[in-house]
Amino acid sequence: MFWSVLRSEYTKMTSLRSTRWTLVALVVATVGFGALFAWGASQSYAGSSASDKLHFDPVAISLSGIAFGQLAIAVLAVLTISSEYVNGAIRATFTAVPRRGIVLAAKGTLVTIAGFVFGLISSFAAFYVAKPIFAHYGFHPSIGDPGVLRAIIGGGLYVAASGLFGFGLGALLRRTAPAITLAVALLLVAPGLTNLLPGAWGQAVFRYFTSNAGQQIAFTVQQSNSLGPWSGFGVYCVWWIVFVAAAYVLVQRRDA
Repeated sequence: MFWSVLRSEYTKMTSLRSTRWTLVALVVATVGFGALFAWGASQSYAGSSASDKLHFDPVAISLSGIAFGQLAIAVLAVLTISSEYVNGAIRATFTAVPRRGIVLAAKGTLVTIAGFVFGLISSFAAFYVAKPIFAHYGFHPSIGDPGVLRAIIGGGLYVAASGLFGFGLGALLRRTAPAITLAVALLLVAPGLTNLLPGAWGQAVFRYFTSNAGQQIAFTVQQSNSLGPWSGFGVYCVWWIVFVAAAYVLVQRRDA
């Protein structure tokens, strides 16, 4: 049954114009902002402090557009589930497939595949677009350098996880606007604000908060007061697993 549901959900997903546009936005935002940040960081390198020079990470800078690209996949993931609740089509879906968990699994699988594939394409493209920009200023990151390939593939994994993050919120809230607003707040706005929290507890919140933890997988230079690449990504996965698990429970209990 799962494969039949997966094919059905694939047809729904690919028939929407918004799917194509959000995936294009993912690639454009990741590559475009990555190139912009690469140019800005390279130009300002000479005037940076010794600490900033020590932590200068061309690979992470080239992939920094993921912070914006992730919002596109999160929006697509929210729409994948919330749009059916808004227009009432979810009733027909659950009537055709009474085992609601299979519907969630099929939708989540498609979000994961789309996020990883287009996230991986975006990460490789961003790295190679930024590479000549860095070279112009005397930096020469290579795909063969330690941690570089892991960071680029990690960019694809991070985008896929961000899709599941948005999917969990969409299934929980069942409304498009609130779910997208919360996704933007938790993935883009609030992570930067956590750096303003005082004391040791503030540092802990900063380290473990959503994208602050997850994006460490795209770094090749260890940042101060941050988790490691895989531990950070693991923490980020805990976030979306909690949302998706809560959504699964509520979908089983609530009326369509």
